[in-house]
Amino acid sequence: MDSSTELGQRLRELRSWRKLSVRAMAELSGISYGYYAKIERGEKPVDSRQLLEAFASTLRVSPAELAGKPYAPANPADSETRAALITIEDVLTGWSIGESPDRRAMPWHEITANLTRLQKVLRPRADFDGQAAMLPELIRELLAAVTEPEHRQDALLGLLDAYKTAAYLAHDLGTPGLPTLAVERMRQAAEELDDPTQRAEVMWRRAHLLSGANRTRQYELAAQVADASDVMPHMRGMANLTAALASASLGRSIDAATHLDEADAIAHRIDTDDQPWRLTDFGRTNVAIWRVAIGVELGEGARVAEVATQVRPSDVPPHRQAAFWMDYGRGLLTERASRDRGVAALLQAERIAPQKTRNNVFVRQAVAGLLGSARGDAAGRELRGLAWRLGVAPTG
Repeated sequence: MDSSTELGQRLRELRSWRKLSVRAMAELSGISYGYYAKIERGEKPVDSRQLLEAFASTLRVSPAELAGKPYAPANPADSETRAALITIEDVLTGWSIGESPDRRAMPWHEITANLTRLQKVLRPRADFDGQAAMLPELIRELLAAVTEPEHRQDALLGLLDAYKTAAYLAHDLGTPGLPTLAVERMRQAAEELDDPTQRAEVMWRRAHLLSGANRTRQYELAAQVADASDVMPHMRGMANLTAALASASLGRSIDAATHLDEADAIAHRIDTDDQPWRLTDFGRTNVAIWRVAIGVELGEGARVAEVATQVRPSDVPPHRQAAFWMDYGRGLLTERASRDRGVAALLQAERIAPQKTRNNVFVRQAVAGLLGSARGDAAGRELRGLAWRLGVAPTG
C-alpha cells in the first residue's frame, strides 16, 4: 500500500471513529466534498501543512499521528536509531543539569572531538543514525563535565548543542514529546549560562519546534523574538522565517510575505552569506530557500522555479540543500510539464540527505500521488525506484 493510500485509509478510519460523514469532514476541514473524497480514496495527495493540520484538527489527533509517523524502519540501521531515541529520552528524562548520571570516563578532548563531529559532520549531513548513536553517551558525559569547574562553561554549551540535535532528530522522525523535553533541557542550559543570546536562541527554537497542531502559538512565540530589539539580528531573522512559515500554514499569505521580506532585509543588512553565523544557518541563501518552501505551502506550485533561481545551494550546509531540493521538487511536480525536473530535484535531495528525505511526509505524498501515472521510460523507472526507497510503494 502506498503512502497516499495509507493516509487516505487513516482518514477514513478516524473519520468513522469520530462518526463524521465525508461531507461533514470536508466542511469542517475547509475543503470541498469532492476534493476530500479523492484524498480519502488515495487519488489526491495531502500536499501542504495547512491541509494536513486541518484534517488533524477536525479529527482531534496530532498531524504526525495522522501522517503515520514515525515511519516503519527501512533497514536494521533505522531500527537501531529508533532504539537509540528511547535511550535519549531516558537520559533527558532521568537527569537534568546538575544531576550527574555517573562519573565521567571519557577524557575532555574526546568529548570535544565528538561535539565537533556532531556539529560539523553528523548534523549538517542529516545523518540520523550517527546522531542517534552518539547522543546518549555524549549527553551523559557532558552532564558529568558540568560539575567540574574547569569544564563547566564549555560543557553547558556542548549540552545546548546536544539537546538541540536531539530535538530536531526527534522532530524529523516524528517522535512525540521528545522535542519538547529537549527544548526544556536547552532552556535549563541557557539559564545556567546566563547568556541573553543563548536564551533568545532557545526561545526561537521553541517556536520552530512547536507541533503543527498549534500554529497560532508558534506564530506568537516566533513574533516575540522577531520583534525583540535586544536580540541579535540573525536570531530575529530566523524568528521571522518561522513566523512566515506559521503564517503560511494558517493561510495568511500577506503576513507570510511581510515576515519573509523582513528576514530578507536583515540578511542583506548583515551580509551573512559572506560572514556566516555559528548558531544558525541564517543568510541570504537560506532566506531564499525558505521563500521556496513557503511558496509551495501557499500553493504556488511550479511558479516557485522563479524564486529558486536566487538559490545557491552550495552556500548552505547539506541538510539545508536537501530541504531546498525537496521543496523545489514538490513545486515542480504539481505541473505535468515540469514533473521530470521535479523527480530529478527529489532525487538530488535523496542523494544529499536520504534519511531526511525519506521522513518528509510531503515528499512521500507527492511521490505516491504520481505512481499511478508513472511511465515505462527512464523517468518512470526513477520515480518508482524513489518510491520504493521512500517506503511508499511495495515494488521498485
